[in-house]
Amino acid sequence: MIVCVVCKKITGRLTSAIAKQEDVSVQLEALDIMADMLCRQGGLLVNFHPSILSCLLPQLTSARLAVRKRTIIALGHLVMSCGNLVFVDLIEHLLAELSRNDSMSTTRTYIQCIAAISRQAGHRIGEYLEKIIPLVVKFCNIDDDELREYCIQAFESFVRRCPKEVYPHVPTVINICLKYLTYDPNYNYDDEDEDENAMDADGVDEDYQGSDDEYSDDDDMSWKVRRAAAKCLDAVVSTRHEMLPEFYRTVSPALTARFKEREENVKADVFHAYLSLLKQTRPAQSWLCDPDAMEQGETPLTMLQSQVPMIVKALHKQMKEKSVKTRQCCFNMLTELVNVLPGALTQHIPVLIPGIIFSLNDKSSSSNLKIDALSCLYVILCNHQPQVFHPHVQALVPPVVACVGDPFYKITSEALLVTQQLVRVIRPLDQTDAFDASPYISDLFACTIKRLKAADIDQEVKERAISCMGQIICNLGDRLGADLPGTLHIFLERLKNEITRLTTVKALTLIAGSPLKIDLRPVLGEAVPILASFLRKNQRALKLSTLAALDILVKNYSDSVTPAMIDAVLAELPPLISETDMHVSQMAISFLTTLARVHPDSLAKIGGSILGELIALVRSPLLQGGALSAMLEFFQALVATGTASLGYMDLLRMLTGPVYAQSAALTHKQSYYSIAKCVAALTRACPKEGPAVVGQFIQDVKNSRSTDSIRLLALLSLGEVGHHVDLSSQPELKTVILDAFSSASEEVKSAASYALGSISVGNLPEYLPFVLQEISGQPKRQYLLLHSLKEIISSASVAGLKPYVENVWTLLLKHCECTEEGTRNVVAECLGKLTLIDPETLLPRLKGYLLSGSSYARSSVVTAVKFTISDHPQTIDPLLKNCIGDFLKTLEDPDLNVRRVALVTFNSAAHNKPSLIRDLLDTVLPHLYNETKVRKELIREVEMGPFKHTVDDGLDIRKAAFECMYTLLDSCLDRLDIFEFLNHVEDGLKDHYDIKMLTFLMLARLSTLCPSAVLQRLDRLVEPLRATCTTKVKANSVKQEFEKQDELKRSAMRAVAALLTIPEAEKSPLMSEFQSQISSNPELAAIFDSIQRDSSSANMESMDTS
Repeated sequence: MIVCVVCKKITGRLTSAIAKQEDVSVQLEALDIMADMLCRQGGLLVNFHPSILSCLLPQLTSARLAVRKRTIIALGHLVMSCGNLVFVDLIEHLLAELSRNDSMSTTRTYIQCIAAISRQAGHRIGEYLEKIIPLVVKFCNIDDDELREYCIQAFESFVRRCPKEVYPHVPTVINICLKYLTYDPNYNYDDEDEDENAMDADGVDEDYQGSDDEYSDDDDMSWKVRRAAAKCLDAVVSTRHEMLPEFYRTVSPALTARFKEREENVKADVFHAYLSLLKQTRPAQSWLCDPDAMEQGETPLTMLQSQVPMIVKALHKQMKEKSVKTRQCCFNMLTELVNVLPGALTQHIPVLIPGIIFSLNDKSSSSNLKIDALSCLYVILCNHQPQVFHPHVQALVPPVVACVGDPFYKITSEALLVTQQLVRVIRPLDQTDAFDASPYISDLFACTIKRLKAADIDQEVKERAISCMGQIICNLGDRLGADLPGTLHIFLERLKNEITRLTTVKALTLIAGSPLKIDLRPVLGEAVPILASFLRKNQRALKLSTLAALDILVKNYSDSVTPAMIDAVLAELPPLISETDMHVSQMAISFLTTLARVHPDSLAKIGGSILGELIALVRSPLLQGGALSAMLEFFQALVATGTASLGYMDLLRMLTGPVYAQSAALTHKQSYYSIAKCVAALTRACPKEGPAVVGQFIQDVKNSRSTDSIRLLALLSLGEVGHHVDLSSQPELKTVILDAFSSASEEVKSAASYALGSISVGNLPEYLPFVLQEISGQPKRQYLLLHSLKEIISSASVAGLKPYVENVWTLLLKHCECTEEGTRNVVAECLGKLTLIDPETLLPRLKGYLLSGSSYARSSVVTAVKFTISDHPQTIDPLLKNCIGDFLKTLEDPDLNVRRVALVTFNSAAHNKPSLIRDLLDTVLPHLYNETKVRKELIREVEMGPFKHTVDDGLDIRKAAFECMYTLLDSCLDRLDIFEFLNHVEDGLKDHYDIKMLTFLMLARLSTLCPSAVLQRLDRLVEPLRATCTTKVKANSVKQEFEKQDELKRSAMRAVAALLTIPEAEKSPLMSEFQSQISSNPELAAIFDSIQRDSSSANMESMDTS
């Protein structure tokens, strides 16, 4: 490479030009070039690094500060690529010079140099912090403001770049920052405080205009110290999430007290630090809102709540400052505060509204300030009860209306959003309120209609004008009188415009759903066919919104919707009912259900293609969840219409026909379950038809000529019908189902097991004792019968099951030591779900079985606990929290399988209810990490014919451990020592295929969640990634080996792409070298390019959420 040759040629000359110090201008240019070379090609100059260091170090004592500054920059770039020996020489030199402290001028330079090295190579300087920090702390106490500034800046870089190593010193750093945050020796704030107190006492809000110049002093450098302290606190708050409670005790009051700071730049940094504190609090909301956490007293959220009055008191004066920057900071603060604590400002709205109006009315306000003020007002309006604002509507409406008319489109757009929310406030439809909205309607309507009619305006303004007018008609339509029809016709025009049609559809949906029953007859005749045409457009968001609009229109305006309109819509529906897009299908089916209820006559025309598509969808293995529920509702609504040729038996034949026609079996088992659920839904809607159909299904199961497919469907249908209808009047039923347990088909046996359990739910006294008796008396059928019992426990009501709990519990415990793992798993699930019925009695019993001498019993009870944990609150939660630690002690069990199921249970808790295990992490994590290690004693060789095959009995438990680690990243990140965590991720990168795949995913998550920690370990992470990407499969390997290696490479490349999103990752010499290797290898380059393309297209898709 020519660059490499040029760099090497000129390096020697540059070093001599720098060292000679003859001509300062030449020296400065040489230092600039050297710094640039080290930044771009530092890795190529490794052989020159010792000589570069030798020529640079003396320049740190140069008489010229410009030379020192450029030397520091060059050294910062050098440490990114130099070897360890050069790095050690540099650090030792700086430490020695700092210890000598020859002159204050050079000490300042050395502190700056250490801060620069920390910023560029924090992962390397960390091990020296124990020596560096005491020196920096000592220099903070010297009466030299410039030195103090540099010391605090050094602390900031340590906090950001060496989070682990700086941890023991964080309290010291915070104390220093808090001390110097208020360091202002040339200014006395006492008078101002007295004025503020006087103002509060009088209740008069005078327009306080702070002065930035009155006390300014050109020689006063103290503001730089305060700014450095604010920035350092920002760094501490942003990187030490686990210290949030401490921050709210110490840092929050100190920052709030400094909102009165006289220097604008310092004040902006104080606000920014508090914003960081609020942002750190928001992600933690889910676990901080946990009821258990709230019971414990102070959490960051409760502490913030208690400080809101103090924050508002400090802010409301600043909201009338001359400084635009200060007021913007206030609005950003209030916005974030309300996002973190919705409703927090309820008591303070009267104090804050004048400040917002001040900025909206201020003629000297910049556009950005008005936009921030409007944005803040919008968030406050959205997050508080309407009644809070009613006393202030008269003051708010004029400035907001004026902003809607502003010539700058961004202000107009934001003001329309506020207007829309104001409309909800002045007349909330979900509350009966005495507030009189009439004085404000004409102004709000007039400013919005003007924007709605304008053709030559910005796209965003057009859309927001439509949304705003939609809200006005929805909430105030009955007060618009003659203005309403004309406005609806404008909507009709917007509906015909490709750019505005989606927003207009949403606005019409809002209007159609209004409880005011707005008269839409003037536009329905033209609007519905237009909406119908949208269903064939290739725009998913438009289809979904249109289906929602049509549904609400048909539901609320059935008298005005004509058969011709409905026909136009029905003609477009068949292509929408397809497994390719289940959500669109669900919306289309819900529309048909609405039609069946309010326009039953129109369904006579669905017998062709629409019904054909619906029946095809029932047979799809993808039909489940919301779409399946919609389908069941539709069939019940359809059969209730009594439409000719769409009666109960007609629909039953359509659903079950293919199975009975002896044609090829349906391809997927799920299809039979869906058909059975539809059959049961029809039968519930037509109870008179039930006995005959149930009798026919029983005969189908008995009939020796029935195919397995017919038996499967009949059994599942019996189960679904029996779940809701008592079938105990069918004498043959028990025998027929038990005989099916002996079928040669595993699917039929499974269906019989499900059917018995589901039928039992319909009549527990009749069937549950029978099932228990069969479990005890039929050991060969035990596994299937236990599955029936599981279905009963999962589906029956708590009240219905309570009388049988003791009998079921006793029976289950007899089988929890079964040698067959599949049976034990079913027993464990039954035990867990049974425990939920009477947790106070049964949970202590489960805990008692941890002392069992049988490893099978211990694994069963630990697995049972997994089934007591769900992601929503349950009565068992407080009891479980008290004893889950006992169950997790099985992570130390001598039995490998018990430890594995303990990890699976831990993972379930970490995923579904992290509050159960957060406080146990300190004791659990060492055992968890212990299970990530490869154990040679668990690896054995098995001979398979002429081949020897290696079996790793520890692989499953390692996978379970790594899965737990992945879950903890999402649920308990703040409780993890990320560097210890990364140690085990590094090991996982060199493990088995399955574990590598998991650790690649973890690396991608970590790159987003903890970029600075990952950056410190980057060099150690790159090597195993490179090894995976460059591994070659033996030429004679089977196809699966090639596929696995290809998938490994792709996953490793995704991890590399994620690592490269970290700022400065590319500056790592090893990463840079690996990138070059990827670029020069066509196969790797192609994979990498495709991953980056996929990533950017995924980002584009996620943006299309409309």
